[in-house]
Amino acid sequence: MRLTIIALAMLAALGISPAGAQEWPSRPITLVQGFGAGGNTDSIARVLAEALSRALGASFIVEAKPGAGGRLASEAVAKAAPDGHTLILLTGAHASSAAMHRKLRYDPLESFAFVSLVGRFPFVIATRPDGPVRSLEDLVRVIREEPGKLTYSSAGFGSVQHLTGELLSLSAGGKLTHVPYRGGTQPLTDLMSGQIDLIFDTLTATIPGIEAGTLRGLAVTSSTAWPAIPSVLPVASRLPGFEVISWVGLAAPAGTPTAVIDKLRAALDVAARDPDVQRRLTALGVETGFSTPQEMRLFIADQVKRWNAVIDQAGLPRHD
Repeated sequence: MRLTIIALAMLAALGISPAGAQEWPSRPITLVQGFGAGGNTDSIARVLAEALSRALGASFIVEAKPGAGGRLASEAVAKAAPDGHTLILLTGAHASSAAMHRKLRYDPLESFAFVSLVGRFPFVIATRPDGPVRSLEDLVRVIREEPGKLTYSSAGFGSVQHLTGELLSLSAGGKLTHVPYRGGTQPLTDLMSGQIDLIFDTLTATIPGIEAGTLRGLAVTSSTAWPAIPSVLPVASRLPGFEVISWVGLAAPAGTPTAVIDKLRAALDVAARDPDVQRRLTALGVETGFSTPQEMRLFIADQVKRWNAVIDQAGLPRHD
């Protein structure tokens, strides 16, 4: 009897009912994402939330918790009750932040119960039509011959865009000058006014301008041409071996019952077969691809290792 009481008390402290996942979900599920409302990550989160809501018969709330390159959202979810009612859509920033910061208020691997990778997408390197470079070949030449001349934007110090620029500098044997932003539309505004020379951004942020002729697409960071923007050359066509692919994946706080994770994974399988979900994610430039929880964990660990190497090679200072 004493052991039963102790077990029930422990479950209550964790916010888990004795019935566990059998009663899940028992209330609306919050899907947290760490960037601004209306942005690429937010749009992907809303597509997934709708699909998971249909598959699970549960209400979903998408909560934007921007700040610190996604770290505020990760910290909040890492500390949430592991009952399956708080989830997070992690992005490539989860790995780049882990590499760039010596101290985090959560462990990028141990603080989360991973569900599955969801999709991947490259970045587009673009400039204004009257910008200082007119082609990928021109870009590589200026990086090499005039180190530091060209400026580029990112979503913040240690973001995937920032480290992509550092990797491009290393690969080209020269230097780009990094100008960090807090996200939003300010980089595009500054690009068009000539305050910066280049933007490294998502397909959703750049394709409309490229199609309208207000942006010049110089390169895409995938190793081969990306289906959504086939006319833009991959960096690898000029610098063999270059590739940066960002990603999104679903996770929950560590300690979330395995049965809940399994139900979420099964719901993602249903979503993956939904033509509307595929169409909407493709429109956002995302190539869908799912994984097991363990595959997602290993993938993130490998991404952290990769960005650590880039930071070391570039001689970048790490933050506490």
